[in-house]
Amino acid sequence: DPPGETIYVRDMETGDVFAPTASPIRDLGTYIARHGRGYSRFEHSACDVAMDLVHYVPVDEPIKISRLTLRNLSNKERRLSVTAYAEWALGSSRGASIPFIQTEIDPDTGAMLAINPWNMAFGGRVAFFDMAGHQEAWTADRREFVGRNGRLSYPAALQTDAPLSGAT
Repeated sequence: DPPGETIYVRDMETGDVFAPTASPIRDLGTYIARHGRGYSRFEHSACDVAMDLVHYVPVDEPIKISRLTLRNLSNKERRLSVTAYAEWALGSSRGASIPFIQTEIDPDTGAMLAINPWNMAFGGRVAFFDMAGHQEAWTADRREFVGRNGRLSYPAALQTDAPLSGAT
């Protein structure tokens, strides 16, 4: 199955794009995945950057937290960007829900908020995506990010230095 969410790392000097998980970008390196009660951990090294991604769900909170640790394996200074991508279903299936999902940026935190007011069971619930307040740009336009007829393994937005539009 194609991933519904992923985290990309981009070398701002070379333009190389890589990820801590084996999908959607996969190179010839070794990927390690560990799963336990309430967590998954992914480790991978690419382009002289070691990546350690942990997804976990606190026992007492209805939230998923992702913690990405990057380590420079080279002797040179690096400029890296981290981009998170999510396709919210907010219903029984992405295909059925996507026309009804509404997004906005929270002015206080910069988090992207999403709702599906047409979903009978969860219409009053709000999903959010936040990068601890460090996000600098965003878009809720899949075509802008992936590109026309694009692929998650080669998103158009990560092939350029142009900023995202901020569309919601």
